[in-house]
Amino acid sequence: MSARVQVRANRRGRDIAVGDVHGHFQRLQQALDAVGFDPAIDRLFSVGDLVDRGPDSEQALAWLDQPWFHAVQGNHEALAIAHVRGHWLDQAMYRASGGGWFLDLDAQAQARFVAAFEQMPLALELQTPEGLVGLLHADCPFAHWQTLCEHLAGEPSADVQEVCQWSRRRLQQGDTGEVQGLRALIVGHTTLREVKVLGNVWHLDTGGWASGHFSLLDLASLELLQTPR
Repeated sequence: MSARVQVRANRRGRDIAVGDVHGHFQRLQQALDAVGFDPAIDRLFSVGDLVDRGPDSEQALAWLDQPWFHAVQGNHEALAIAHVRGHWLDQAMYRASGGGWFLDLDAQAQARFVAAFEQMPLALELQTPEGLVGLLHADCPFAHWQTLCEHLAGEPSADVQEVCQWSRRRLQQGDTGEVQGLRALIVGHTTLREVKVLGNVWHLDTGGWASGHFSLLDLASLELLQTPR
């Protein structure tokens, strides 16, 4: 896994971010269609958790194979990796969290998914006309983005990975401190009724996998695009 992936500016179309998908790719496609997403020039950036809970989890591989789709590794991808690689995993919790479809696959199919999930970085960053935008699944463990980048230059520690993929501290504490070195940090992981911005951190998971309301954010303008509810 490349812990951090840098993406060049899109000089032809739009860069759009979306919250957790959780196996609802058909709903996501409908939201993209509604805003005129054009895969020939536009790109979609995901904060991870592509799978579990929804009916279309097996489509994750096809989406990850698209040149216009970029996604960080969420905690649900990490759970699948832990299962296949023999790391500690509470399988009852995993199944209750929507991982039953994966646990019920044969070993060969599980290995295909994990091979793709392991290629998903913990962090993505891309240039926009107004400055650098970062994406993580849950939160940044440091006050400065560059500090995280330095940690991710080697093998990320378990503590750093846990914050990046699991932390809800910022929302729980209402922390409005900015992540320095970024114009904006885009995260998901915690489902909210509406997009919430704390400092320069955008919490983008509005439960598209549950309510059908995916929030799509134009990363150049930091404006939400109108999608069906």
